[in-house]
Order: sequence, then structure tokens, then C-alpha cells
Amino acid sequence: MPRSKRSKVVSLTQTQKKGMEHKKKLVEDIRACLDEYKYVWIFSVGDMRTDGLQEVRNLWKGTGRIIYGKNKVVAKALGESEETEYKTGLSEIAKRLKGPLGLFLTSWDPTETLEWFQTFTRPAFARLNFPATQTLVLPAGPIKNAEDETFPHSMEPQLRGCGLMTSLEKGVPTLKVETQVCKEGEKLSGEKARLLLMLGYMQATFKVKLGSHWSEEGGFVEGDDLSADAQLRVPADDEDMA
Repeated sequence: MPRSKRSKVVSLTQTQKKGMEHKKKLVEDIRACLDEYKYVWIFSVGDMRTDGLQEVRNLWKGTGRIIYGKNKVVAKALGESEETEYKTGLSEIAKRLKGPLGLFLTSWDPTETLEWFQTFTRPAFARLNFPATQTLVLPAGPIKNAEDETFPHSMEPQLRGCGLMTSLEKGVPTLKVETQVCKEGEKLSGEKARLLLMLGYMQATFKVKLGSHWSEEGGFVEGDDLSADAQLRVPADDEDMA
């Protein structure tokens, strides 16, 4: 007899939070990386982009390691004081882990590492409160994206939901009057940021900025202050190691 469609098994269990064993394992993994690589850098990406960081991770695979997670756990692995630091001088790195900052470990020469990150940039879609880098005006007529393509009729409600006064003409979302999407320098609202995403206009830039670094031979070396780049965003638990 076929099972009734009304008979459904519903799980009432909740995902358990990662406990002390997970944190202990993370500390051990970080310290293993400290033994493997010569240099430890502090980095910031400002407005976090998972896909951009993933690309950096892939490009440095085998020659570098990214650690991006709960600052308290990472600092504990490094050592927060001279008495508890894993290696001499690492507490200076731990003290600077405030906000969404991460660690980048590599054995590459510091000059070459800096040069690589200074030249690595990728276009990205702007987010809420990001200042528009250019003025964008859509002309009257069929709405077209950055690739000069019109939208299907099914997208008309989404376009209208982003503030455009649209209508369907021959099945194509259309503007009756010229419409300004954003003005250079203005902070984008969530609505305008979504619209730029739909239109395919990238007004932001993904970039990793390196700050201070440490090595066992050279000790702690003061670098650029990254505190201005630190947003209030706190990494999720699943971002502990990258």
C-alpha cells in the first residue's frame, strides 16, 4: 500500500553548536600551519567576499594558507601574551586581531608576497551603503543589462520591486521615461544594490590588504593599520579554517 502523502517524518532535532573539541582541534591545526610556514600575515578584505577569498585560496594552494575564523580561537592558538604565545612574538599578531581580520601564512619572501596582493584585484557587485563609483542612467525603452540584453517578462516584477516604473510592452520590461539608477558618490540603498546586481554592473573591487607580519627569524614587523577596513561582521563558525 502506498504511503499517504500526509505521512511525513519531521525532524525536530537542531544542529549542535561546535564545542570545545572543535575549538581544540582548530587550535592544533593553526599551530601545525605555524610550524609549516615561515611568515604569518594579518589581512583584511573589508567587505567580505567568499568567492573572492576562495579564488585567492586556490591560487595559493600548496604555497600559502588562509585562516579566517573566530578571533578569540585564532588568538588563543597564537598566544595572547608573552607567557602563552606559541612562538616568540606571535602575541603581537594576536593583539591585532580585531574585527573581520584573518591570517595568511606562506613561506614566500615578504616583498614578493606584498607585490602579489597589491596587484590582485577583482571586480565585484556593490553592496548596501557602498558609495557608487559612477552615475548610471537607464534610457526610456526596453530595459537592458550591462551586456546590452533585454530582460524576460518574468523579471518585470523584480525590476519593479527595485524601484523601476516598468511596464510590459510586447513581453519586454520597459521604461516609459529615463531613470537614474544611482549617482556617483551616493551610498547605495539595498534596493539600488539589488538593481545593479540584476543589471550586471559591478561598481566595487575585491582586494585583499596585508598588514603586519611575523616570522621566527625576523620577529614581528609592523605593517599597515587595517583597523579602518574592519567592519563589524563576525565570521560564522564554518569559516574557522580556509
